[in-house]
Amino acid sequence: MADFTELYKRLKQEQAQLHAEIEQIEAKLQPTSERREGSPFGKKEEEADGVFELERGLALKEHLEHALSEVEHALEKYEAGTYGICDSCGQPIVPARLEALPQASLCLDCKAHQAKNARNKSTR
Repeated sequence: MADFTELYKRLKQEQAQLHAEIEQIEAKLQPTSERREGSPFGKKEEEADGVFELERGLALKEHLEHALSEVEHALEKYEAGTYGICDSCGQPIVPARLEALPQASLCLDCKAHQAKNARNKSTR
């Protein structure tokens, strides 16, 4: 098996960074009692802004949680000795792909096939 020590370190750093970003977003999503003074639309404008910010924050949090899930899956594979092996076909993932995207769990062929299938499903 190839030496993926540096990639493992990058994955651990990414995991810590994603955890920190998720915690920051969760803190921002906590309701506040601040009210904007002097708005001609009053509470309705505040509520609309609040809903927009909440939706944006939730979408970002969901995106970060998905990225964290991919990183943690790669770390689990590393610890199990299967890191660098495609989840779909079982073939090795080329080192250049792992260097560019350490959390990659699919080889280029399987990723392309997955993307093609997703496009076909969305056009139906």
